[in-house]
Amino acid sequence: MWQAEHVRAQLSLLYPTCDIRILGMTTRGDQILDRALSKVGGKGLFVKELEVAMAEGRADLAVHSLKDVPMDLPEGFELAAVLEREDPRDAFVSNDYASLADLPAGAVVGTSSLRRQALIAARYPQLVIKPLRGNLDTRLGKLDRGDYAAIILAAAGLKRLGLPERIRAVLDPADSLPAAGQGAMAIEILSGRSDVDMRAVLAPLNHEATARAVTAERKVSKVFGGSCQIPLAAFATLTGDQMTLRAMVGTPDGKRFATAAASGPADAPERLGQQVADLLQGQDAHDILAECKAQADAADA
Repeated sequence: MWQAEHVRAQLSLLYPTCDIRILGMTTRGDQILDRALSKVGGKGLFVKELEVAMAEGRADLAVHSLKDVPMDLPEGFELAAVLEREDPRDAFVSNDYASLADLPAGAVVGTSSLRRQALIAARYPQLVIKPLRGNLDTRLGKLDRGDYAAIILAAAGLKRLGLPERIRAVLDPADSLPAAGQGAMAIEILSGRSDVDMRAVLAPLNHEATARAVTAERKVSKVFGGSCQIPLAAFATLTGDQMTLRAMVGTPDGKRFATAAASGPADAPERLGQQVADLLQGQDAHDILAECKAQADAADA
């Protein structure tokens, strides 16, 4: 809802005579809180109802957290704008400890992400990692009740909701590489509308540097299936007209990883994404993905 309000405020400044209303909706991803996303359908659970609302003419656009948007949209839909990125890093949140390194053996850490689970398990095998679902208030409430010694959240969400003081430490991307698109918001529309050019309407909100970075990141994710069912990270940074992209894929238990990095022209993000994906392929990434599936099947058995 914060994201929708933010986009409405930006559009109201651009088009002060336009009546902009929010159609509040709760998606399946918001409703199913007792199971990990990787077990109940993945990223698409956060966007399907919004796409139906657009297809039925009840909404003109949908605002998403980009990391929750599937790599392949259904036919007839497109991403029209990517807003300037907020802090893309992961945040360590705890009432009693200053960092992951300070947690005692056996301490319970909550996260909703297989990527975070794998990265934590690799560096801190003595910790117990348990699923954590729900909106931000729900997750913080579970921490405050003592269900977890610490939780890992996206720094962007805490900052956007005015809760930066809950962040005890931000995790260096070198240690906790962000998910593709983390910290960025995107606006989805129907393709080819004849009554209004929504892409032109939203063009002033598109942040070119962010759009290029997340295009490279999402290309890596798309090559490997683009779901939340595998621990995968991809993070791009721009320096002038050059982009550097780092990515990793691993197993949920943190015992196997493939990592890769490359640099190239910022105006060719998909090419750079494919290059980094190819480098991961050369490190047996597909074997790692097969092991991910085996671990998931064993957990479901």
